[in-house]
Amino acid sequence: MKNNEQATGEAASRLIDQRILDLGGWRGETLARMRALILEADPEMTEEWKWMGTPVWSHHGIVCTGEAYKKAVKLTFAKGARLPDPSGLFNSSLEGNTRRAIDIHEGEKVDAGAFKALVKAAVALNGLPAKKR
Repeated sequence: MKNNEQATGEAASRLIDQRILDLGGWRGETLARMRALILEADPEMTEEWKWMGTPVWSHHGIVCTGEAYKKAVKLTFAKGARLPDPSGLFNSSLEGNTRRAIDIHEGEKVDAGAFKALVKAAVALNGLPAKKR
């Protein structure tokens, strides 16, 4: 599977595993840690691989994406501007009307409880599909 292809579920999870391995160092460790927190916060989360090789976590819509740059690992919440952030985790893309991001630099740690609360709030904001009777 090429980087520019899209994948969901098991195939996407394998691509994300590979991205973490390829990154290595603090960026790989950071992405792996944040991914684990996302999956702990919502065990029903779906992993996806989109847009030229971007890890995406979705539950009834996109919750967040995880990108790695030279100096930061960025977690962008699709509807971040509408999420409560009492711990002030959002530190990037604050000027936008919709998205908000958390940039994590080498040596920085993100409060796990506060981050999982953001993930849960994002899932709740996406809402639930109509229930089957």
